Amino acid sequence: MADLVYTIGHSTHSTEKLIELLAAHRITAIADVRSQPYSHINPQFNRESLRADLKAAGIAYVFLGRELGARAEDRSCHVEGKVQYDLLARTALFHEGLTRITQGMNSHRIALMCAEKDPLTCHRAILVCRHLAARGIGAQHILEDGRLESHDDALTRLLAELGIAERDLFRSRDELIIEAYSRRGQQIAYSEKQPSSEEAVCGVER
Repeated sequence: MADLVYTIGHSTHSTEKLIELLAAHRITAIADVRSQPYSHINPQFNRESLRADLKAAGIAYVFLGRELGARAEDRSCHVEGKVQYDLLARTALFHEGLTRITQGMNSHRIALMCAEKDPLTCHRAILVCRHLAARGIGAQHILEDGRLESHDDALTRLLAELGIAERDLFRSRDELIIEAYSRRGQQIAYSEKQPSSEEAVCGVER
């Protein structure tokens, strides 16, 4: 599939392991979609050091956390201190980020990178890939062990995790997926309040 983007979570990998995973899938550019591209726990993934390590491996790096990060600076995207993905997705800045990804795909094999190892606990899948799909862009998620999971397979897994039956007499699969996106988005969206255990699923580096 020509119109395809990859995603990866740096998790607690070493830089060498991350580069190994990227090389295995012939990734030539990383789009960093963390709002805050720094990590106290995994400082090897701080923006400057990561950019240098990727450059040495022949992989380009671009920071798109301002456009595609989960911590929206636009206050119109917050309701009672919590980011609302549906509002964030309507902003001009977010659409600018999506456009940069689609344009970059003309010359690079791109992986969106965030912190979380599981795409289903990260906005890269629940927010960004959802809206890339609306533009006809498919996604393959590079898992922690190097396997690929298609975005469609990830959504099937999400439905199961949320206990949403795939076969519903009154709703189509697309309608069920919309519900799943909404519910997971509320679980992982950034909140200025002290997060509950559910809201803490997606890490602070988003």
